[in-house]
Amino acid sequence: MIHVHQIKTLELPELAPYRTMRRQLEQRAQGIFVAEGEKVVRRLLESDFTVVSLLLPARWLCEYEPLIRSRSEQIHAYVAEKEILERLTGFSMYQGVLAIGKIPPEPNLQAILHKSARPCFCAAVDGLSNAENIGGLVRNCAAFGVQALLVGKSCGSPFLRRAVRSSMGAIFRLPVLEGIDLAPTLRDLRARGFRCIAAHPRSDKRTLAQADFTADCCLVFGSEGGGISPETLAACDETVAIPMARGVDSLNVGCAAAVFFYEAHRQRCRQ
Repeated sequence: MIHVHQIKTLELPELAPYRTMRRQLEQRAQGIFVAEGEKVVRRLLESDFTVVSLLLPARWLCEYEPLIRSRSEQIHAYVAEKEILERLTGFSMYQGVLAIGKIPPEPNLQAILHKSARPCFCAAVDGLSNAENIGGLVRNCAAFGVQALLVGKSCGSPFLRRAVRSSMGAIFRLPVLEGIDLAPTLRDLRARGFRCIAAHPRSDKRTLAQADFTADCCLVFGSEGGGISPETLAACDETVAIPMARGVDSLNVGCAAAVFFYEAHRQRCRQ
């Protein structure tokens, strides 16, 4: 059910999440996130995630109305022209379309593995802080069939506004475990028969083409600057590098992940 509200004052208490988008830790504590942009909001409405409210110009409300009416929860739509919405949010928006969704209960690793097709294909990130990089990696996961993303406690959240936007809504279809102790989790996966493979630019043992991704595996990626922490690296079975031209020692983590995921997907599709 939809409840439409024409915005007459920017001080409505219900608009507080949109006024405080730069205070994302507060939103995380409330269990909510912001979806930004026409496609991301559309994919949120198409997902199983709970939608709290929309903030948008009237023309976009008309576009979304069939999707909104097909949902079971009560959704409040706050409508105004884009210029007024930008005064509320404090920054320029290309389309002026925003939504508030609820972060779902965190899934259980055992339940994820039980539901996943075999062989399982997971990814893990250690120390990743840039929201755009996290979002891009989530999008790569969805593109190449990764079944779950394990986010270490030293990482930023994939539900930050810029991460959700960079994922282009892929976060709505990828099981994510946040804030975990990565090293013991990787050791647990190894005990279950997984091979944990660290993407490491200075690996002196295997290159990407020499690695085997066909069994249950988890690919591990590190931070933008320091890479994978020694503790997490020690919890992996092996390190694997992408061969590169002399003088280039590493790739952006999103680019590196896409290369690894593609090779893993290619090998697994041949089975």
